Amino acid sequence: MLIFLVGALLGVLAGGMLCVRYLRREIAADIGPALRRMRTQLDNLESAMNLELATRYAELGERLSRDRGLPRGRDADR
Repeated sequence: MLIFLVGALLGVLAGGMLCVRYLRREIAADIGPALRRMRTQLDNLESAMNLELATRYAELGERLSRDRGLPRGRDADR
């Protein structure tokens, strides 16, 4: 009877180890596509922010160059 009990316990232990190994592999496989999708979304957001900053700097540069062409000080009122 003791031999059967030890065999059953070893079987349960081995089965548990296989289940844990399988679950870890499946969980890791499910994370990969989600991480790639998040990385793509972050790259798109970064590109949009860079485009907005470049546009803003271009507008400021254009405004400054236009303002430099105007007279300043007392001559501006005349």
